[in-house]
Amino acid sequence: PKLLPAEQAFRLSARALDATTLEIRFDVADGYYLYRDKLKFAVEPATAGAGVPVLPPGKVIEDEFFGRVATYRGPVVIRLPLAAGQPGGSVSLEVDSQGCADAGVCYPPTRQKITLTLPAMGKGPGPLVDAVSPKKLWFD
Repeated sequence: PKLLPAEQAFRLSARALDATTLEIRFDVADGYYLYRDKLKFAVEPATAGAGVPVLPPGKVIEDEFFGRVATYRGPVVIRLPLAAGQPGGSVSLEVDSQGCADAGVCYPPTRQKITLTLPAMGKGPGPLVDAVSPKKLWFD
């Protein structure tokens, strides 16, 4: 079967809901799934203080590659708190992920980056920004 590139199979976008909360979204294509425990998040500047991400539970499966794991299909929304985000400032969000196709092919871990502007006080959420420049971790 013809496989989608990782950035299309696991489309990543994010927005700042306010200066202290980022909303991260994966739109997982039909026929693909994303591993919950392979998701990692980092924010620059580090002084913004990325907290513990709030992840949905996922569906537990018996995976031929990793055993018993939680996975996501379809849309997935994750909240990432920031301890010290500066209203009107910006942060660079780095997301590591890994997923597979139902066809039995797993993708290598992928790293994607998004730069987000944190809304000023009293303003609504910022716009949804798509990820750019995906990199495979094994090329780092």
